[in-house]
Amino acid sequence: MIPEIGLFSLILALLVALALGVLPLVGAATGWQAGLRVARPAAVGQFGLTTVAFCCLAWAFLDNDFSVLYVAANSHADLPAGYRFAAIWGGHEGSLLLWLYLLTAWTLAVALCSRRLPLPFVGRVLAVMGWISVGFLLFLLFLSNPFERLMPPAMAGRDLNPLLQDPGMIVHPPMLYMGYVGFSVAFAFAIAALLSGELDAMWARWVRPWTLAAWTFLTVGILLGSAWAYYVLGWGGWWFWDPVENASFMPWLAGTALIHSLIVTERRGAFRSWTVLLAICAFSLSILGTFLVRSGVLTSVHAFAVDPGRGLYILAFMTVIVGGSLTLYAWRAPTVGLGGGFSLLSRESLLLSNNVVLTVAAGSVLLGTLYPVALDVLEWGKISIGPPYFEAVFVPLMTPAIFLMGVGPVARWKQAELPDLGRRLRAAFAVSVATAVLLPLAMPGPARLGSPMVILGLWLAAWSVASAAAHARQRLAGGDGGWLRRLGRQPRAWYGMLLAHAGVGVFIAGVTLANGYEVKQELRMELGETREAGGYRFTFASVGPAAGPNYSAQRAVFPVTRGGRPVITLYPEKRLYTVQDMALSQADIDSGFTRDLFVALGEPVGGNAWTVRLQVKPFMTWIWSGCILMALGGLLAAGDKRYRRAQETRMRARDEAGPQTVRPTREGA
Repeated sequence: MIPEIGLFSLILALLVALALGVLPLVGAATGWQAGLRVARPAAVGQFGLTTVAFCCLAWAFLDNDFSVLYVAANSHADLPAGYRFAAIWGGHEGSLLLWLYLLTAWTLAVALCSRRLPLPFVGRVLAVMGWISVGFLLFLLFLSNPFERLMPPAMAGRDLNPLLQDPGMIVHPPMLYMGYVGFSVAFAFAIAALLSGELDAMWARWVRPWTLAAWTFLTVGILLGSAWAYYVLGWGGWWFWDPVENASFMPWLAGTALIHSLIVTERRGAFRSWTVLLAICAFSLSILGTFLVRSGVLTSVHAFAVDPGRGLYILAFMTVIVGGSLTLYAWRAPTVGLGGGFSLLSRESLLLSNNVVLTVAAGSVLLGTLYPVALDVLEWGKISIGPPYFEAVFVPLMTPAIFLMGVGPVARWKQAELPDLGRRLRAAFAVSVATAVLLPLAMPGPARLGSPMVILGLWLAAWSVASAAAHARQRLAGGDGGWLRRLGRQPRAWYGMLLAHAGVGVFIAGVTLANGYEVKQELRMELGETREAGGYRFTFASVGPAAGPNYSAQRAVFPVTRGGRPVITLYPEKRLYTVQDMALSQADIDSGFTRDLFVALGEPVGGNAWTVRLQVKPFMTWIWSGCILMALGGLLAAGDKRYRRAQETRMRARDEAGPQTVRPTREGA
């Protein structure tokens, strides 16, 4: 009866979500306090019921209950227990249940961490999140029931897709979904502000830590997915501009713009309408990603091909969310006001320019992702838009964004002077130019002198780090006490900003050097043969059978030497997953600070010969390290204590003065 308990819990969760969506809105509109007080208990109850449903599905997987159709379609008796648990989100129905579960977790977090906010405002926020839950619960119950029974039960199950049988499957989807779903909080705050008309600096300070938390989770999720593709898919790349990869990247770009826009709204009271629009766009793009993955309109290793009815529901749901929120925005935005004024050259104008560039970049990715789909739907032909388009369009757009990222924190609010900016940043500019010119001379390989793209990438990387260092030096210079004391007085958000900007530089350096100086060979090798790549010698020493818990394999042995000295021995495998009769190459990678050694075993080509992929990829670790630094920066900023202190102070001010726009303080990152 455990699956039936899970299904019944989802039905009860739908009733609770309806109460959460209706009663607090009525209470906020009429002053009915009982309706408002329902919001927090309903959020707790909704989370508890979805937890029961999630645990019931987990039990069905771990207990090999193949009378449940979803379990039979995505698991097998021989599948290791860790992958059986991860198989919960290995298919369409379970991934939607995970989406819902994380949504109720975010709703619970808002309910528990917003006790200092006005009850009517919190009621509106939780009600909006409740209506989103209603949409997903209806989808689960009527079109994607994960507890549907299979009669008669299957004997062993069809097994989890071999591409998903990897530790990355355990952590990547939950992290990515935490980011996707986390933007629902910013969306709910935006809708609540539009409904109440309370769109001021205090609103921006309330919503900023939630946005930073969602952005951090999404950054980690994208990092994990990229690393997973790098070592599992066997082609040695980390980003292919796959449509489903783009589906996670677009809300990340919109979320990045939203974070910077919230800074201006909080500090200067400006960009209020623009900030709300970005909050709507970030969550709308997250819903779009859900539609792309689960509608069946895309062909991708990441996508779930499902029936059109499900895709039609998600499309209608997305239309209601996007259309309804934009209609409300068009109605209320003219009453919001423009906020504080600023000159053409100021921190506000630089952040606005950066916002516009990020938004246009997200639009270019959206165009490249949806254009082939639109042509196919209209029966105008089939085309494929791949890396050449995105690299030709996206890189030129992001170049000014990276440059403005270095200038913005140094510029003064309201009005800046060009000579002053030049004086503050001349050392950073000189360091970045010197790095771009001199570093290629130290790199080995045919691109030793550096191509224009390598020079541009290194300049942007060095500029990101050097401008952050220049800002830190100027902020800590002068004032009372020593620089260590001044350093200790800085808010966490400031440290987070420096760390994130430096992480962008490290990431760009890794991408530039990995793409500009990689050495790759796809060749035929016989046993005992040695080939050289990037100064390393790879010897195909042997190949023999190996066995895993649910697969058989041929494991090769590749000793690697350099200058006659042993470096590492790599063991790539060619696996055969017996249940689905699917072959998969499992590359072996030795990661170092300045290079990765990559060997993937292909197919046997007769005799003792195999096809082999050899790659030496410089500075791949820097790509992952840059993303980690960005995520740590977001985490630091989200944990800034000033957000909690300011809520108490400003709540008292609002209670005494009545509803009004609260002037921002001089605190800020």
